[in-house]
Amino acid sequence: MTASLNVGGRQIRYTDIAAIAARSGRDIRDFPYVIRVLLENLARHQSWGADVSDDELNALLDWRNHPDAGLPLRVARVFLPDSSGLPVLQDLAALRDAVARHGGDIDAVDARIPVDLIVDHSLQVTYWGDTQAVVRNMQYEFKQNAERYRFLKWAQQAFNGLRVFPPGTGIIHQVNLEFVSPVVQRETRPDGDWAYPDFVIGGDSHTPMINGIGVLGWGVGGIDAEAAMLGHAYTFPIPEVVGVRLVGRIPPPAQTTDGALLITQRLREFKVAGSMVEFFGPGVRELAVPERATIANMAPEYGATCGFFPVDPATIEYLKISGRDPEVIERAEQYCRANAFWRDDPDETPPGFSRVMEIDLSETVPSMAGPRRPQDRLPLPAIPADFHERLHKPAMEGGFAVPKDADVPAAATPAQGDAPLRLPHGAVVLAAITSCTNTSNPAVMMAAGLLAKKAVERGLRVPEWVKTSLAPGSRTVTHYLQAAGLMAPLDALGFSVIGYGCTTCGGKSGALPDPVVQAIERDRFVSVSVLSGNRNFEGRIHKLIRANYIGAPPMVVLYALAGRIDIDLDKEPVGKDRNGQPVYMRDIWPTPQEIQAVLPLANTRAIFEAVYDPANLDIQAWREMEAPSGPRFPWDPESLYLVDPPFFKDEPDGDSLGRLARALQNASVLAAFGDSLTTDHISPGGEIPLETPAGQYLAQAGVPQREFNSYVARRCNYHVMTRATFGNIRIRNALLDGEEGGETLHFPDRARMTIFDAAQAYRSEGRATIVIAGKEYGTGSSRDWAAKGTALLGVKAVIAESFERIHRANLIGMGVLPLAFKPGEGWRQLGLRGDETFSFENVEAGIREGAPVRVIARQDDREVRFETLPQVLTAAERRLMAEGGIPMSVLRGLLPDTAAARN
Repeated sequence: MTASLNVGGRQIRYTDIAAIAARSGRDIRDFPYVIRVLLENLARHQSWGADVSDDELNALLDWRNHPDAGLPLRVARVFLPDSSGLPVLQDLAALRDAVARHGGDIDAVDARIPVDLIVDHSLQVTYWGDTQAVVRNMQYEFKQNAERYRFLKWAQQAFNGLRVFPPGTGIIHQVNLEFVSPVVQRETRPDGDWAYPDFVIGGDSHTPMINGIGVLGWGVGGIDAEAAMLGHAYTFPIPEVVGVRLVGRIPPPAQTTDGALLITQRLREFKVAGSMVEFFGPGVRELAVPERATIANMAPEYGATCGFFPVDPATIEYLKISGRDPEVIERAEQYCRANAFWRDDPDETPPGFSRVMEIDLSETVPSMAGPRRPQDRLPLPAIPADFHERLHKPAMEGGFAVPKDADVPAAATPAQGDAPLRLPHGAVVLAAITSCTNTSNPAVMMAAGLLAKKAVERGLRVPEWVKTSLAPGSRTVTHYLQAAGLMAPLDALGFSVIGYGCTTCGGKSGALPDPVVQAIERDRFVSVSVLSGNRNFEGRIHKLIRANYIGAPPMVVLYALAGRIDIDLDKEPVGKDRNGQPVYMRDIWPTPQEIQAVLPLANTRAIFEAVYDPANLDIQAWREMEAPSGPRFPWDPESLYLVDPPFFKDEPDGDSLGRLARALQNASVLAAFGDSLTTDHISPGGEIPLETPAGQYLAQAGVPQREFNSYVARRCNYHVMTRATFGNIRIRNALLDGEEGGETLHFPDRARMTIFDAAQAYRSEGRATIVIAGKEYGTGSSRDWAAKGTALLGVKAVIAESFERIHRANLIGMGVLPLAFKPGEGWRQLGLRGDETFSFENVEAGIREGAPVRVIARQDDREVRFETLPQVLTAAERRLMAEGGIPMSVLRGLLPDTAAARN
């Protein structure tokens, strides 16, 4: 059912969702806004002739009674950072070769929907305390990553529908928010112009930042992104929608970041994993769009698919400030008002949510989250005691397992003469204002600059052992900090701009100063990082740093000045001024009035127009860089960055399920894990240590260690990434009693070896492997290599107590079967040890029909029998498993013989 509206003298048609709801006897006002977006998507594409059935549409109209029913969604666009977009395009290049090899149409392998890829370069922060750091880092980036960048420039001309934002633009989430999203799309079709909600999936789990302006979007793995780019429906189960009523306002001296950490903690406790969260209530009125974006961007941390703020007057005001075209602004407002997507009053009678909870923002206090998880929020006074309590606790209990007789100084001893630097437990060695979440929020960035200004005026300095950096999410941040006179004091404290992209939060801080490294390796003290990002999972930030805390940007500056985490900021001074007088947090913390006085300098249309002027989006190095041309990429057989991936090498056939069922007989456990194993544990993204299988591979290939780069930068070399899988230096395999490192036991001889070597041994023996784990398996980043690497190691199934959404979908996309223990059961509760041989019964029926899969675990004369529940939840996922995963499914659809057979 369609209607029309007039925008700038142009008639635009749209799908009338209120009429569709009324036709089924329902009132659209009873639907959460996120469900309205999904309803519009299905109904519009059905009217356009897509494969959307009435049953699927009716299930969504009755969404609370059809949980997990599959929806064939078609997104408006795909947004990719090069950390995920690079392997996506690499896979598509390989797919082109496979299609050509089988006699298919190579031009069919193209982007069917718009794709934006931002070269969110993986900065290795080499220089600090230098105002020219960003220039020098960019030069280093182009030198180190020239091969990757040439590939992306080739892709720019090879694929239709692909737009590339070159290096130096910013981070994906902030550019999407500030520039790319129109909120409401317009498309010209044979029957006229159509308007519809912008709806985006992104190759990064923090895509939900865009929810802050009423755009539905979430992160997916690169595997799902590939399929969507090629025009495949993106199948998504009907979600539970949790309504979160915000009341009160964040009181000073707390910052928006503190509110986001409070919300993250409460929503994790409320168990919203896999749900869609929609915010309403009077507290929403107190939040500007950048503050909403900060909260929305934490959705992966509280486990939700999205954290949605519907379109309202604040959205339109933000579109105006950020320099959107007047036609875009008018279309967004008119369409949303006409088609039930507009919310005038956030405290209106809430629609029929599945569950509702209330969070009082007035309970927000200055906080940090750590030392390992973003939901572990600690008010500042609680941090010292918590840190010291963890020092001697075992690692499996959340501690650092420090021997009580360890010889570590009680206070920092600077290097003097021949005496080396010595640091105590809790010394902050890395302090980074990072691009994710907070740099989209001028209030917290101005607060950091004001605190730095006051500190510099008092003569405070950052201790020599603290490495500092500032990596804004876009160049708008630099503009307004300079306009406010706050860039100079940040520079003076070492928080110089080192680039615009994903840095420390993703494990790309670069090397620590040599004296600090020597101190850590000699004394084994528990060193600390403080950062303003989202993620602080162990082993992610830096291999030598064991405790990681996230908080607001001014808090990062404050702890950098203090030089340690175990300080009571209410009672102890941060440092001494030039006259030797103590300076406390309260002396330099900016007041609300001071922040409000400089905020108008950030909220100007002129800044956004200058930053996103097309003439300013390219940099000279990108324009001058030579790159291949033509429809097929010339693979270099000597390359150690871009290796033709193996995912399209096999011939597609119809027996994938049978092969899987046969393989899952007499399988061995490759590794066993507890709760909250993250995708960073499974597939690390930062530095490549020499002693790891990946490091040894590169060294044997003749790559000097200084040129190893990061795992993210090497993720188009499957030899590196397969060796990296389950290779995080902080991963704890229960087969080795929870020792840290990527090693395991090979059965039945119980030989100790790396997980990669064990996988190779099992493969040579013709045996499949499985992984067993606890709750929340696969939390964290939407890292498709966590699933790709798992599959390439030969793992055929993962049995866990529960899965995070994205990783579960990625496993299915790679043909790895996710199975859940029954509620109340787990591998430990069942008495499993991991040394058993596992056989699986009813595999095919389990995948096709959702029936329980029976498992028999045997070891000598012991036998444990139990049932597992397949986590293959929709018809589309069942088809994918039957076809061996997305790569084979896509290839089958593009080959002339198999495509004809399917039709």
